[in-house]
Amino acid sequence: MNQIDLSNRVAVVTGGARGIGYAVAQRFLQSGADVALWDVDAERLASSQAALQQEFAGRRVEALALDLTDTAAVDAGMAGVASRLGRLDILVNNAGITGGNGPTWELDPDVWRRVVEVNLIAPYLTCRAAVPHMLKGGWGRIVNVASIAGKEGNPNASHYSASKAGLIGLTKSLGKELATRNILVNAITPAAARTEIFDQMKQEHIDYMLSKIPMARFLAVDEVAAMVAWLSSADCAFTTASVFDISGGRATY
Repeated sequence: MNQIDLSNRVAVVTGGARGIGYAVAQRFLQSGADVALWDVDAERLASSQAALQQEFAGRRVEALALDLTDTAAVDAGMAGVASRLGRLDILVNNAGITGGNGPTWELDPDVWRRVVEVNLIAPYLTCRAAVPHMLKGGWGRIVNVASIAGKEGNPNASHYSASKAGLIGLTKSLGKELATRNILVNAITPAAARTEIFDQMKQEHIDYMLSKIPMARFLAVDEVAAMVAWLSSADCAFTTASVFDISGGRATY
């Protein structure tokens, strides 16, 4: 494993109780950071926090169960992390939902709205809450976990694809706004990783996603974590408002 130096950094990882978020938290802790896990699943969050505390006894691991679409909860949560851990350096917007699959005209409007709320509005709220703390500290890194679907538009996933395309747009705008403030904002566009989010998908959609990956396998969560760790480090110094493909060769631009 390549060594990434995140010593003395404090990171918030949303959707940190499982899957990609949990792998990112592990990699951050291995790299010397302290981590605040945020997730809506309080029970799973508690067990994940306990496991990480046992694995990384010398590091601080916080956990906060909250709805990321709740503006007041996000604002209070971010202020709490900065106060208790002394600073806020890194934000990883990983939390997301698929909303199931179906043709656009058959998807329920409430489901469509909820996917956009969780996948796009929530990252806006966390960025809005985090940036003032990063400006105060004079340093920051934000990594938004978008999706290859946001570039290409997966059929039968218009809500998910549109929300992730919006997240790419948010990344580019915010990155340009902060480009001279030593706060870098980037996105990654993974192909599908076999995590519990697959439970929200139909098998034919899973098969479709796999068929599009030239490497003929799904992404491993530790591969995502490695890319996120570099984007969150001081080594990433001249890249912002950018989108990094991690799709096994699927992306064409």
